Amino acid sequence: MWAYSKVFFGNPIIPFVSTQSSIQVGVSSGTVWVRVEGKGSFQNSTPLKEFAREMLSRGHRDFFVDLRKCPLMDSTFMGTLAGIALKIRAEGSGELHVVNLNERNHGLLCNLGLNQLLKVDDSMSAAEPALLQPCTLAASSCDKLAEAQTMLEAHEAVVAVDPSNEAKFKDVLEFLRQDIEARR
Repeated sequence: MWAYSKVFFGNPIIPFVSTQSSIQVGVSSGTVWVRVEGKGSFQNSTPLKEFAREMLSRGHRDFFVDLRKCPLMDSTFMGTLAGIALKIRAEGSGELHVVNLNERNHGLLCNLGLNQLLKVDDSMSAAEPALLQPCTLAASSCDKLAEAQTMLEAHEAVVAVDPSNEAKFKDVLEFLRQDIEARR
């Protein structure tokens, strides 16, 4: 499914780019760095999920997601981050850190209770070695079924983190389940 086109710090990188945003990644000393530039949305959630799955399969457990240049996130993107964090937690060690959030993104994460799962740091002053020479991920075309499945998984993760979110996303969850069933 993914073609490896670059090597960064000795690790092949899964390509990903969106017309509305870009995601840059790097790996340094076992830590995975992700920088989102532009909106974090359903459009870039499937490739991010697949990239994280690959990094987890390689044994990486510490992730830093830099949102300094991300003005807004939708619920699918936040749910994708939650899903990654839940997978890290299931492995027994590691964390997903979300750093350099603006006030709006911080509020969005807190409103969904995701700050209870994600390690949230509004400002990160530590050096970000992997992002000094980032590799931009380029997207392959994502089919609509895969996109709908990612959206469903993301919203289910948001509900798993805080069950009170079920009321907020009841209609979305039902629509996505019906959409997936119709596409099969």
